[in-house]
Amino acid sequence: MERIPTGRIIEKLEAYYAKNDVESALSHLLYWLGEAKALGDRLGEYQMHNELMGHYRKNGKKEEAIEHAKAALDLLEPLGISDSVSGGIARINAATVYKAFGMPEESIALFWEAERILTRFLPPDDPRLGGLYNNMGLTLCDLSRLEEAKNCYTRALEIMQKQATGKPEVAITYLNLANLVEKKDGLEAGEEEISALLDLAWENLMVKENTRDGYFAFVCEKCAPTFGYYGRFFDEAELKRIAGEIYGKGT
Repeated sequence: MERIPTGRIIEKLEAYYAKNDVESALSHLLYWLGEAKALGDRLGEYQMHNELMGHYRKNGKKEEAIEHAKAALDLLEPLGISDSVSGGIARINAATVYKAFGMPEESIALFWEAERILTRFLPPDDPRLGGLYNNMGLTLCDLSRLEEAKNCYTRALEIMQKQATGKPEVAITYLNLANLVEKKDGLEAGEEEISALLDLAWENLMVKENTRDGYFAFVCEKCAPTFGYYGRFFDEAELKRIAGEIYGKGT
């Protein structure tokens, strides 16, 4: 059976994202989804649904993101990959979609399934588990299960601090912890701890070893509003500047 060239498709997709060319990225994914369906390439179709749910989530398109999340999950059993690392990652992706659009109960159920699967197949310091626990913590915060959320963030930090390229994710986790402190203690009572967590996040974003690529630009954009929310307007502006500079170079 003929297959779509997934490797080349993802490489081209990353090039579009590096330039923040959202429209071309979407057209690219939809074209190859259609090709996969025409060829009867169900694995290729599954991979495109995975990419599309993330694309639509990042761009605030609820119905489309959920549609592709369900489509990807529906293909797990027919492809025989439900109980696999790929199946676990698909559940994380779908759970993140549900969390983003205010559906924490649906989200947490998928995160628990993903944890059950991935902890069987991955070593305990695998960065994919760091991503799992970071995102699971966000959903638990939405459910006001704050101690469980803190435990998830702590596990995420333990994993990502061991990664050579993990500092951007470490920064995100520190910002998540700052938001958790505010939710638990209030802005005034938690001010000192929040400030310390923001400092740690900033330090991890500014280290020289961070590769200034499209992903780092995305992280800077993601982190900037949190710094602004807590009154760190210079830091917010600097992160936006860095992101814009990276996108402008298309690296």
